[in-house]
Amino acid sequence: MAGDTGMARKVALLLWAQTLGLSGTQTTQLLVQPPWTPAVLWDQVTLTCQGLGTTGATTWYKDGQQWEQNRRDYVTVTESGTYTCDRPASGRSPPVTILDDRLVLQVPARPLLEGDTVTLRCRVRQVLSVSTVRFYQDEKDLGGSLRGTELSLPPLQLHHSGRYHCRGSVNLWQSQSAPVTVTVHELFSVPVLEGPPEVTEGSPLNLSCRSTPSPLRPGAPLLHLFYRDGQLVGGPQWSRELLVPAVGVSHSGNYSCQVRSEGGTVQKSSARLGITVRRVPLSGVSLLTQPPGGQVALGDRLVLSCAVAAGTGPLSFTWHRGGSGAPLSSGPHLELWNIGDSDSGHYHCRVSDGNSVAESVPLNVTVLVPVANATITPGPLSHQVHTGDPVTLRCSVQVGSAPVTFTWLHNGQEVARGPVLELGNVTVGHSGTYQCVATNQLGQDGHRVFQALSPELALEVTPQGHWNTAVATGVGGSFLFLVLLVGGVFGWRWWNHMAARKQQERVPPDPPAPPEEGEVLYTHVVSTKQMGVSPRATTLQDPRVTYAELRGPHGRLQELSDIHRNML
Repeated sequence: MAGDTGMARKVALLLWAQTLGLSGTQTTQLLVQPPWTPAVLWDQVTLTCQGLGTTGATTWYKDGQQWEQNRRDYVTVTESGTYTCDRPASGRSPPVTILDDRLVLQVPARPLLEGDTVTLRCRVRQVLSVSTVRFYQDEKDLGGSLRGTELSLPPLQLHHSGRYHCRGSVNLWQSQSAPVTVTVHELFSVPVLEGPPEVTEGSPLNLSCRSTPSPLRPGAPLLHLFYRDGQLVGGPQWSRELLVPAVGVSHSGNYSCQVRSEGGTVQKSSARLGITVRRVPLSGVSLLTQPPGGQVALGDRLVLSCAVAAGTGPLSFTWHRGGSGAPLSSGPHLELWNIGDSDSGHYHCRVSDGNSVAESVPLNVTVLVPVANATITPGPLSHQVHTGDPVTLRCSVQVGSAPVTFTWLHNGQEVARGPVLELGNVTVGHSGTYQCVATNQLGQDGHRVFQALSPELALEVTPQGHWNTAVATGVGGSFLFLVLLVGGVFGWRWWNHMAARKQQERVPPDPPAPPEEGEVLYTHVVSTKQMGVSPRATTLQDPRVTYAELRGPHGRLQELSDIHRNML
């Protein structure tokens, strides 16, 4: 009996603590053992008063009147009635009724929560018997076995709250029990889904399913599930939080969450929360090039890449050149292989996210033509001049993108820069080989340099008055021509002389004049050089006689017809 009393007190203490938590305040509670309500007198009921204050300071009341003078915390009831107790610090307890009726409907004397399993029992005194028992909730027949006295309800839901009673045949007399109020408390509150109504694409999304557990069972394990447009997207999980690291447009929709008891007998769903995922507007569209700067050598490969500083997708890319509306290509990269002159121009990329379009700033692509075929003028490859002559050499290239620089080499050593080499009055020291080096480069940083080397030009400088073999040969030819010409003149004069002698043989001659000594046939033969018409002609032409003079006997100048000028 002592063990039963200890157990009864433990159960009573537990029920009291749960009741205090339910009420939210610390009030005096009157607990019943056995734990059924209403209690019946034939069960030897023990009442325990729980509250604040000094132990042994309990005051008992029966039917509104002070009942027990002793200060014990518990009493054993021997009479039916309505009992309360009072503790100094927490006040008077709610009433507990002890019945002594013929037929009584009892429910467990503990807080009932959703999901609990409850058995109702219809009882009579031990000396009586009952049959054909029926159970009712708010006058609604719940059925039940006609032979039994108990009814097990399904896992409790809130709609099971109400007033219950039973009917049965007690010793062949129909009897009905007093009504008993059954209150089913929430195991947890209806959940509320919390989250932002709008979120930017690419940002994290954090959803929280908030539900308050019952203070009667604050540690009840609860499962959480998350749905989007009716489709499960998270859970079941013990955590009430759902994190989506980076959302896309497809994450837009109506979200809800559901909270379940561990066995799944209690399920509650939140209202829907509409969430819209907004795309990041396109901005900062730019072009990147390889090689950098948009300058590429003829025949090389150029890669253009379209970069977007901000904007969410999916994104589509198209490439355009100049004002052409037709796209050159699609995709974030444009590759031009074996690039040519015709590929020069302004390129830009166009980006679309399906709702808006943004374009990059045009990039000017320049195709650089490497220098080639450097030549020196005047040509050909050898050049003969006299000391004191001015010499000017010019270097040019057949192809090559500007800017082109020129460097002059004399016998392999750099002597000047620029397209023109002015030697001025040359000396013998200027003799040697000359070359020019044409250079252009790709990019402002000059990471690629192209060069073209001209053929060598041999320059020979001879002193003034020095005739070379060619000049001597030319003078000799002119001299031979002059001898033949003079010989013709003498022949003609000899013929005239012979004719005159024949006439003198017929006519007595005059006394002959004394012959002159050192008769000069020709003087002042000048040989000059004549340059070719072409500026490239640098060798001497055949020498020519520019002036000839013949004198007769005694130094007398002959007639005008005897003077020959510019004899060719």
